[in-house]
This record gives sequence, C-alpha cells and structure tokens, in this order.
Amino acid sequence: MFDYVKGLLTDKRKTSKGAFITIEAVGVGYLLEVTEQDFINFNSSEEIVQKFYTSLMHREDAMNLYGFSNKETRDIFQILLSVSGVGAKMAIALLNEFDACDLISFVIDGNFKELTRAKGVGPKLAQKIILELKDKLMKTELPKSSGTLPQNQAISDAQSIMLSLGYDNKEIEDALTKVISTVEDSSNPEEILRKALTCLSM
Repeated sequence: MFDYVKGLLTDKRKTSKGAFITIEAVGVGYLLEVTEQDFINFNSSEEIVQKFYTSLMHREDAMNLYGFSNKETRDIFQILLSVSGVGAKMAIALLNEFDACDLISFVIDGNFKELTRAKGVGPKLAQKIILELKDKLMKTELPKSSGTLPQNQAISDAQSIMLSLGYDNKEIEDALTKVISTVEDSSNPEEILRKALTCLSM
C-alpha cells in the first residue's frame, strides 16, 4: 500500500515495544517502527527525510507501519515474514543484529549459529530460516543474459538474490557491470552482492 514516505522527521523515541520515528508528509504524521541502526542514524527531530521505505502490517487487532532507510533491507524484512514462525518483531530483531548483506551471507553459507545471536532466535528457528530463505532467495529463474556480464555461479547467485529483492534485470546488470571489475574474488557471491547493493543504493 505504501512504498515509501518522505517529509519532516518530527519525533523519535524508544519504548519497551521498540524504536519509533514520526515522519510528517503533506500534513500527515506517519509513525514507523524502525531498526536500531536507522534510529541511531537520525540525529534529531526537524530533519528532512528524503525517502524512507515502508512495509505495512495489517492484523485483526492492529495496523503497524515499519520503515527502512534502504530498499534491500525492507525487502529482506518482507521475505523474513514469509518464513513460518517469524513475525515482525523477530524480523526486526534479526535486522537489528545483522545488516542485509550479512544476513544473506549466513543464509547462503548455511551458518545458522550466527543467526542465533539475534534476540529470540534459537538453533531450530535459525535452521528453519536458512532452509526457507535460501530456497526463496536462490530459486528465482534468471532472465536471458544480455551477454554484457561474465557468467559464473557467483554472479548468477548474486543476480538471483537481487531479483528476489525486487530489482529488475536492467538495474541488476547495470550495477554488476559497474562493480564486477572491483571485486577481489569473483567466485564470492557475498562480495559481489554487497558491492552491487551498495551501488544500487546510491
């Protein structure tokens, strides 16, 4: 329903329920729950927010709006919610502990022990997250390549993940073309992905 909001930061506060900011846009104040890092990044109220990506959660007893400073984190949040046993609070807890690229790396590597560092995530849930997320991130069918990129498994993995995060093929190919020459290890999908996502967020 809401893709992003931009406007004036009028309030930021922490409660026992989480970290929140209020962004006023066209006379409406939007209350968003945010990650700890995004909360810290706002110095004070009366700050202009250029673009803050959102995800609306609608339950029988409440509607909650979650906000993220970049698209890939918002999309990882939404993918996390598709894992059985993971709700919004758990997804925020994971994103409080890890940035999106680290989280994806742990999933690709099957490193469930790292995921248990997040509050409330035990070994069984960590393994379930890896099992379900890896399938969602890596099973996206790649469109036919334009031939401008070198092809190996690491690049294909990075492309698949970025498609799962909602980027279109042109955005992905443009980003990968810009960063591939700067990658130290072209067989490392995590390094390729991190640099490509950084490029896309600029």
